[in-house]
Amino acid sequence: MKFYEINGKRNLCGDRIREARQKKRFSQSELCKLLQLRGIMVERDVISRMESGARIVTDFEAVAIAAVLEVPVLWLLGKE
Repeated sequence: MKFYEINGKRNLCGDRIREARQKKRFSQSELCKLLQLRGIMVERDVISRMESGARIVTDFEAVAIAAVLEVPVLWLLGKE
């Protein structure tokens, strides 16, 4: 599988995930646990790589992250 990068990042939403997580005062581990409760099996290092742009964020992960952080999916993608 070929991975694409834009400006050295593999996702559009990493910075917004970090911003929303910090606004909610969640640690990366807390976000991980809340995602796991929704069936998204990720570890803390995965959240770190998402936020840094080193990992692709799948559509179902983006939807779950937006729900947990109580932000619109389009906001995560920088479209709002």
